[in-house]
Amino acid sequence: MGPENRQGFQEYWAKEKLPFIGLPDPDHNIIDLYGQEVKLLKFGRMPAQILIDMQGIVKYAHYGQSMSDIPANEEILQLI
Repeated sequence: MGPENRQGFQEYWAKEKLPFIGLPDPDHNIIDLYGQEVKLLKFGRMPAQILIDMQGIVKYAHYGQSMSDIPANEEILQLI
């Protein structure tokens, strides 16, 4: 899930050649349900990577403590 609108999300997905399904969430409705934190003193929303299987079960969740606290793509891809 990402905070971009549909077009921005599609462009990012194509540019990065991501081999999994993503969901644009510009109004933050779904992201808020999964507990992504907002810290105004750290420039807004903290990174959150959540892997959800086809049955809707969360298989992996990483909530970053800073804007650079993001797992490597390889780590997420291994889980898929």
